[in-house]
Amino acid sequence: MSDNYISRAKNFKTKKRLGQNFLVSKEIIDFIAKCASDNDCVLEIGAGAGFVTEKLVDRAKKVVSVELDDDAIKVLEKNLASKKNFKLIKGDILKTDIVSLFEENERIKVIANIPYYITTPIIVHLLGEIDDINHKTRNKIDEIILMVQYEVAKRIVADEKSKNKEYGLLSILSNFWAQTEILKTVSKKMFYPSPKVDSALVKFKINKTPKVKITPYLKQTIKACFMTRRKNIKNCLKNSGFINADEAIKNSSLEPRLRGENLSLEDFYRLSLNLKRSEDEIKS
Repeated sequence: MSDNYISRAKNFKTKKRLGQNFLVSKEIIDFIAKCASDNDCVLEIGAGAGFVTEKLVDRAKKVVSVELDDDAIKVLEKNLASKKNFKLIKGDILKTDIVSLFEENERIKVIANIPYYITTPIIVHLLGEIDDINHKTRNKIDEIILMVQYEVAKRIVADEKSKNKEYGLLSILSNFWAQTEILKTVSKKMFYPSPKVDSALVKFKINKTPKVKITPYLKQTIKACFMTRRKNIKNCLKNSGFINADEAIKNSSLEPRLRGENLSLEDFYRLSLNLKRSEDEIKS
């Protein structure tokens, strides 16, 4: 198969509505492919014209690609028909039961250049919500490597010490069940058609246990504190219906004037415990 990716991409009718921007840099394609080893069972989301797919099937034990575009499917079926370790699924990844695509004893490594407009829904689909202990897809996955917008990548790996308000709900969702890091920044010039922004490869290494224990009010507390970024946690919690916010904040050794972006996962954990404890005391 030819590595003349730019020429091949130009012959493919890209669809803006599907967020198709094909990676045409051999250097980056090879870098992504090397993230897979001969023992890996890979799930690829959005194979597109198959440039990364072709490299993955030569390295991985098994590759399952989920693709929605009929034109892309025709190209993939033609170019990869002889690959016995390749399986193509037509469908919307957000409506796909990922676990059913693999054998019971197979662990999954996700490698994907995803449509940027559904980045957060895809992450939620793969990881589940922060309080979803028995999320079957996450429990099947060992590692996720996603190509996302660079600004989104910075939000994914951010914590309460990060600058420029990068830390938020996406950061917490991404890091609650995983360890995240940016593997490589990728110029917009590496794609055809070229998007308006640069991109980055982000790695999620899945943890068997969450970063902090899940409490009854943890998810509700986190969402409340990020509801209005310009408001402090005291006002955010009260606006969300927590009448015991003052006491809970005090018992958590937090300043009422702090904002959600200033709190670590451990801070949210303590705060949610004290909100629940204060409510129980009121009821009793």
